[in-house]
Amino acid sequence: MTEPLAAKGLVKEYGGARALGPLDLKVRPGELVALVGHNGAGKSTLLRLAAGLLDRSSGELTVCGQRPGTLAARREVSFVPDTPVLYEDIGAGEVVEYVARLHDPAGWQERAAAALGRLGLEDRVDQLPGQLSRGLRQRLALAAGLARPFSLLLLDEPFGPLDAAASEMVAALLAEHAAAGAAVIVSSHQPDLLQAATRTLTLRDGVLAHDTREPDRPPPGQRQPAQARKRRR
Repeated sequence: MTEPLAAKGLVKEYGGARALGPLDLKVRPGELVALVGHNGAGKSTLLRLAAGLLDRSSGELTVCGQRPGTLAARREVSFVPDTPVLYEDIGAGEVVEYVARLHDPAGWQERAAAALGRLGLEDRVDQLPGQLSRGLRQRLALAAGLARPFSLLLLDEPFGPLDAAASEMVAALLAEHAAAGAAVIVSSHQPDLLQAATRTLTLRDGVLAHDTREPDRPPPGQRQPAQARKRRR
């Protein structure tokens, strides 16, 4: 099995100051990972390395068996940064449709419509991103990130601008994608919003301080049928 994310001895330095590592880590398909830690712990650095936006200083890092940043890796990874990056001169609907069409020429219409609908943006499709509130801009960025195919979904602080109802909706969507087989890694200062997480990774000063999976949950692909779980209880 090829892990959606695998790191061995991964290190990232900025001007001689170490921001991350050394880090050894593997994330499996179907895992919903809560990535937690204080500001400066290395959460955003790890996500940006995996997305191919930063180059590692040393060690190894692969996404779906590919080097981050390559065309093959970018086909598999969807990254939603903490500050939405949007096309400001086209409508919200066109933003999502453009991303969906770019990555899935055959099924883009269904993907775009589903993402806009699930994020409650159907009535905002003709508005420019600059006309949207901070929370709606975040939902638009999330819709664009979810409107394309991916094996690895990376989200950096997605809940910050969202109200309670929208946060619950997004958390449920992420759990659905993990259940469908994608690996989902969510960096957040609010891990309580991700109650469906199957694993929690805690970074402290750039190193992995704690790694836990839900103890009673078997690996993806080995989930017991509901009837069996009921009998066991």
